[in-house]
Amino acid sequence: MAWIGPTPKARYREAFSPSRAKDDPTDAEYAAELLVHHRDRLTAWKPDDATTRTIQFLVEQRRRLVGDRTRISNRLTALLKNYFPQVLEWFPDVRTLLVCDFLSRWPTLDAVQQADTDALEQFFRSHHAARQGLLERRLQAIRESLPLVTDAAVLYASVVLLKALLAQMRVTIEAISEFDRQIERLCQNHADYPLFTALPGAGSVFASRLLAALGTQRNRFDNAQDLACFAGVAPVIERSGNSCWIRWRYFCPKFLRQSFVEFAGESVRHSVWAKAHYACQRAKGKGHAATVRSLAFKWIRIIWKCWQTGTPYDEATYLACLKKRNSPLIKLIEAQQALANAQARLDHTPG
Repeated sequence: MAWIGPTPKARYREAFSPSRAKDDPTDAEYAAELLVHHRDRLTAWKPDDATTRTIQFLVEQRRRLVGDRTRISNRLTALLKNYFPQVLEWFPDVRTLLVCDFLSRWPTLDAVQQADTDALEQFFRSHHAARQGLLERRLQAIRESLPLVTDAAVLYASVVLLKALLAQMRVTIEAISEFDRQIERLCQNHADYPLFTALPGAGSVFASRLLAALGTQRNRFDNAQDLACFAGVAPVIERSGNSCWIRWRYFCPKFLRQSFVEFAGESVRHSVWAKAHYACQRAKGKGHAATVRSLAFKWIRIIWKCWQTGTPYDEATYLACLKKRNSPLIKLIEAQQALANAQARLDHTPG
């Protein structure tokens, strides 16, 4: 079964109807013409297996929930800055059930300062947040803190909004955990999952998203360039006369592009060549977003090859290939390693 999107049909219709008149029967005729006369340029759509498609839906819906969690945490942070900013100092991340339970029990500074020490210690121990040094610092900070505002009207309205945001945050956190469990259960039984867990920095989150991005149909993309174009990572080149310009690819599956780009950004922390590539591009004056996209373009070629051959990624093997091709990244990697070794020796030098 072949599917023709609305944009190709619209462009085809405008070629024969400059007035842009539109009618469903006419559009059906144009679609039939495209199928009859240009079948060789259209790719038939074949659904993937049920497990892979389930993972595809789950990972995309999970990413939307993560966006909701970020939105709620931003509102919660802004609210706390206005009347209870100490919480942001006591807890590094407000997107946790620990913070939700803490603020549900003590929504204001006055409320937590009136609580006895035993109750506070029991609370933190029950949430597995009672490391001796950390617990003592938190208890001391609670006792010594001064209120930002004392206006009863501001405090009352803030607490009401706080309860609403905490309820949303709690539900969202629990929903993300449930999605993680379901995705992990399905991925563990998927034959291609080990290919993506081998990628540096992929973890369970990006491994499942990359698995969903490529699926199981090896003949879907003839080469890595086709995958990069479909994912929207490869730029578009336009030429007219003596002019030539490169622009962002507008029409692509946005979540698919997001998956590759976000994984590329995370890989900088786990892959030596990715870190070197990032540093090299930034030294040339490229912005962070453009640099990560260029890194995603490189990763797509690697992932596509591993996916096609069924071979898990190996960092040492890829570094050997770079060295064999005399890649300039090798010199940068060696310089970074030499700098790291010198810093380590300096840190261990007594006095």
